[in-house]
Amino acid sequence: MLDIVVTAVFMVIGYLLGTIPTGYLVAKARGVDIQAQGSGNIGATNVMRTLGVVPAVIVVLVDPLKGAAAVLLPQLLGASAWTVALTGLATVLGNNFNIMLRLRGGKGIATTLGVFLVVNPLVAGLSVVIGVFTILLSRYVSLGSMVGLFAAPLFLIAALNYPMPHLYLAIALAGLAIVRHRANIRRLISGTERRLGERAKVRPKEP
Repeated sequence: MLDIVVTAVFMVIGYLLGTIPTGYLVAKARGVDIQAQGSGNIGATNVMRTLGVVPAVIVVLVDPLKGAAAVLLPQLLGASAWTVALTGLATVLGNNFNIMLRLRGGKGIATTLGVFLVVNPLVAGLSVVIGVFTILLSRYVSLGSMVGLFAAPLFLIAALNYPMPHLYLAIALAGLAIVRHRANIRRLISGTERRLGERAKVRPKEP
C-alpha cells in the first residue's frame, strides 16, 4: 500500500512538472499566442517556425529538464523501477495534455528525451543520433522525432539487460508520440508536411 501511495505522489509531482508550458511562456514573452500560430502546438518545432531559432533553443533546453527532474527525484530516493517509469510517463502526459492549457500541450519529444537521459542515458543518446540522422536526411522534424522514439525500445531489447518497466515506458512513450503526431502523419502521407526551416506566418494576436 505504501508503494502505491509513494508512486502516486511522484506521478502527481511529475505531471505538475510536465505542465510547465515552456513554449507557451517563451512565445507569450514575445507577445505571441503560440497556440494560435502554425500547428497550434507549444513544442519547439512550432516555436521555431513561428519565432525563430533562439526561442526554440530555449524550449529544447528547458523541456528535457522537466522530464529529467521528475524521474531523477524518485530514482535518487531509491524508488522502484516501476515508480520511476510511471513518473516519467505522467510527466510526458502533463506536457502533452496540460490541464492549465485546457488539456492542450506539446508532443512530448523533448520531455521524453529528458526522462530517458536519466532512465537510460545510452539509449537516449542513440535515439537522438537516429532521430537527428533521419531529420538531416528527410528534413522532416516530425519523422525524425517518431523514428528516434521508436528506436528506444529496440535499443533496450538489443541490450538484453534492462529493467522491464523501462521497456514498457519506452513502448508507451513511442505509442504516445504516434497519437500526438497523427496530423503530421497525415501530412507526411499527403506530401504537405512542412520541412525543417520553413517558417509559419505569424498571425496577430486578437484583442
